[in-house]
Amino acid sequence: MGFVTNVVLPLALAFIMFALGLGLTVNDFARVARQPKDFFVGAASQMIVLPLVGFMLVTIWPVTPEIALGVMIIAAAPGGVTSNLLTAFGRGDVALSISLTAIISLLSVLTIPLIVVFSYGHFFGEAVSGEVSVARIAIGVFLIVTVPVLIGLAVRRYAEGFADRFEPVARNISAILFALVLLGAIIQERNNIVEFYAEAGVITLVLNIVMLALAWLLGSVFGSGRSQRITISIECGLQNGTLAIAVATILFGGGAVVIPAATYSLTMFATALIFIYFLRKGGTTHGTAA
Repeated sequence: MGFVTNVVLPLALAFIMFALGLGLTVNDFARVARQPKDFFVGAASQMIVLPLVGFMLVTIWPVTPEIALGVMIIAAAPGGVTSNLLTAFGRGDVALSISLTAIISLLSVLTIPLIVVFSYGHFFGEAVSGEVSVARIAIGVFLIVTVPVLIGLAVRRYAEGFADRFEPVARNISAILFALVLLGAIIQERNNIVEFYAEAGVITLVLNIVMLALAWLLGSVFGSGRSQRITISIECGLQNGTLAIAVATILFGGGAVVIPAATYSLTMFATALIFIYFLRKGGTTHGTAA
């Protein structure tokens, strides 16, 4: 199990992030300067509002410290690469989605360590050990998230032909790796999965639905239009489950801490597809009426 935790899981996550970088261009970052309002609404919703909502829920919800920490880890994880695809299905602003996913993933080297260390100290009533310090987590996230994204960007920049050919394949491999990581987390805790799902399933479902709705509201108030609202909502609803599972497993040995990431990852696809169904139905109806 140590080989899976220490080698297979980080490599799977690194490849997923490499695939993300492979699909990025400099324009995806430059777009932020041209479309700052929508980007900052989306970034604030995901990096500030989401962790605050998660913290509020685990504070009022009767859960164990392990489950509470797990909820905060999934709340700290940036949006997953599948958010770009589902944004396209939902007729959102795909370019904005890509920019949010890319930049928030890079910033997670700062946000994840701070949120995880604070949450551990708050819920367990003690400071983390030297093995789980802010600096140590930051280095880990940098190596398995930031470096692969930068390598993917470099390949796109200097071997564009190869990147164009390999990027669709890399995305398919990423989807398979995510499914395997999620399945592995469930199998590892298969004897306790019903109990853990009973404990963490509802709170992660509530977190997911609340953020889909709240992000939609924030996008409606501060965003540019319907497609931007869709993007901001989906980005806040679809988190990087692989990264959350990796952090929970590598730092805390899995167990109950990893369960919220697993239940959230299962839940978010169901809620996102329902959300997109109503978006497309509403858009069709609106278009017909118009």
